[in-house]
Order: sequence, then C-alpha cells, then structure tokens
Amino acid sequence: MPSDLLATPDLLRSVFRRHAAGVAVITARGDTGPVGFTATSLASVSAEPPLLSFGVGTGSSSWPAIAATDHVGVHILGEHQQDLAATFARNGADRFGPPTVWREGPEGVPLLDGVLAWLVARVVARVPAGDHRLVLAEVLHGDPTGTGRPLLYHQGRFQRLPD
Repeated sequence: MPSDLLATPDLLRSVFRRHAAGVAVITARGDTGPVGFTATSLASVSAEPPLLSFGVGTGSSSWPAIAATDHVGVHILGEHQQDLAATFARNGADRFGPPTVWREGPEGVPLLDGVLAWLVARVVARVPAGDHRLVLAEVLHGDPTGTGRPLLYHQGRFQRLPD
C-alpha cells in the first residue's frame, strides 16, 4: 500500500478538509470568566432525549472550563459571522471583548448575540477520544429564530453557501 494512503494525522486532516461542516461556537462559564471555542464537530445525537455532541481538544485553553462545567452554550453561526468564528478559533484572542456581544443566559452560560440559533445543554458525559474529548450534552433551552444563512467550513476556510 502506498505510504500516502496510510492513516496519519495529515491524511485525516486532508480528507476532512473536503467535508463541509457547519460552524458553531461552544461557550461555558469558567473560573475566571467566560470561555469558548469554534467547533465544526457539532452533531445531533438523539431526539429523545435531545442530545448533542462536540469534540474539544484537551490542550485547548477552553478545555479546563469544559472539563469542570455542568452546562455549555452551543451557537450556530451565520455567514455574516466569519470574524466571530475566526476570533473564537484564534489562540490568545480576547474572545469575549469587543466587538463580541454576549449576555448571561440560562444556567449562567454565556450566550452570543446575532447567531442563527443557540442551545444551552447539560453535560452528561466526556468521552476520551485521542487528544480530544467527545462531550455529550442534553439540550435544556434554545432559540432557533435567528435569521440568515449558515456559515460553513470547507478546504480550511470559512465559506458561504452558493446562491
């Protein structure tokens, strides 16, 4: 078998660059303030009970808060929010400083304004998955009434749906 077909981190990244994914921001209340990160691993798991999942790197600055919290916020970003997605993806960024607009939501979770939809969910499990944890959470609250079209991530860049 050619070496370029063997499973490596680069192979996995190359294949998933071809997979278009919706863009979400996950938030939580940390010991020193709100934390959050951009995620493309968000998935619906179950309708009854309403469960979702996302992955988080154990080396990320948000992991300690996600590891300790009982509740998370999940925000579906619109195509107008590329800058917000980039801010929450960048290491060392002041993610909750201006121009980010947010408020405290149910269960004390930081909620971002202007998103297409948001959910607040109770963490029910953190499953080891290599250098990440797969977080399973039960949806408690939400609002699907934001307007606009979803932001996508494809080929290593934020993208818009074609007209």
